[in-house]
Amino acid sequence: MKITSLSPLILQVNRRGDWLFVQIETDEGIVGVGEASHSGNDALCVTIVGQFAAALMGKDPRQIALIRRSLRKSDGGRVYNTALSGVEQALWDILGQQLGVPVHVLFGGAVRERLRLYANINRHVNERTPEGFARAARQAVDEGFTAIKLAPFEELRPGDHIRTGPKAAWRRGVERVRAVRAAIGDEIELAVDCHARMERAEALIVAEELAECRLFWYEEPVPHSLPADLRLITETIPMPTASAESIFGIENFRPFLVERTVDAIMPDVKHCGGLLELAEIAAAARMNQILVAPHNPAGPLSTAATAQVASTLSNFYILEYAWGEVDWRADLLSPAERIEDGYLVLSQEPGLGHRLNPEVVARQRQGQASDADSSKVGASS
Repeated sequence: MKITSLSPLILQVNRRGDWLFVQIETDEGIVGVGEASHSGNDALCVTIVGQFAAALMGKDPRQIALIRRSLRKSDGGRVYNTALSGVEQALWDILGQQLGVPVHVLFGGAVRERLRLYANINRHVNERTPEGFARAARQAVDEGFTAIKLAPFEELRPGDHIRTGPKAAWRRGVERVRAVRAAIGDEIELAVDCHARMERAEALIVAEELAECRLFWYEEPVPHSLPADLRLITETIPMPTASAESIFGIENFRPFLVERTVDAIMPDVKHCGGLLELAEIAAAARMNQILVAPHNPAGPLSTAATAQVASTLSNFYILEYAWGEVDWRADLLSPAERIEDGYLVLSQEPGLGHRLNPEVVARQRQGQASDADSSKVGASS
């Protein structure tokens, strides 16, 4: 089998960003697809995919380890690693299809057939008030989700916001979290993503303010590049912590693996290097009983790809789901992703378990995204 074509495919989503896919065609008619969304620079990512195409033309797509070794760069950065991750997913998709098995079989077989999701409501919420967040959270709960995440601290700007006192910039964010907790009740789990907008002392103050909200995690209050600060926060505050969504390659995860810097790490299959990298990172995390909760605020294909590997992990915790971003998400994959009572049902179809729906692809690729889609926006992921 040989690679005959490797090309990017961009679908318009909204002004928050698009979904970028990588398609690999073979001389046996098998087409593999991976997701490379949210690199931070789609144009550059497309260029890098083109460079990969020139290097891989005529290669056997089943030689995943060899291709992976030839393309990996420890200092490649986010865009490069996102392109690489998309290619790697597509290669596994091809191998699974040729063998007639889902990818999870190639990773040793699933230990669970349903994966618990949390609904990240952030990309859905346009009305950024406490009431707007609360309304969206309640709707997600009504749809069966038992865990919710929001990113409430958009007023925080590095270096120029008030950190203490009655006018502290974080107070509006705390109001949003409290409103969501009141709306969803005590039985639903609640996570808060801080988007690394704080410094250590401020993060400790905010954690104390949020203690009454009983969070199931406090995500990235300070940048992942400050592991010592994250470790101190983890040891000090009364709720679990999470981080490491933007790290590439197992080597760069080292501060989060050799000791308990946070309670849950968040490797993203679109950025970390792909499916095999995700599995290796998760295996290393077992050394210190660290949970793995993959970052995934993107399209349904990355959800499907992540699920194929996460289903095999003994230390899998929970998977992110970008709730309510576009109303055509359910139509993009065939078969459609199955979500029941807040759980993703693992596909048993070959490869990543799904094909892209050509009608939806044609409509969104041609720039015909609806005004309704464009309005479903918020701050960060």
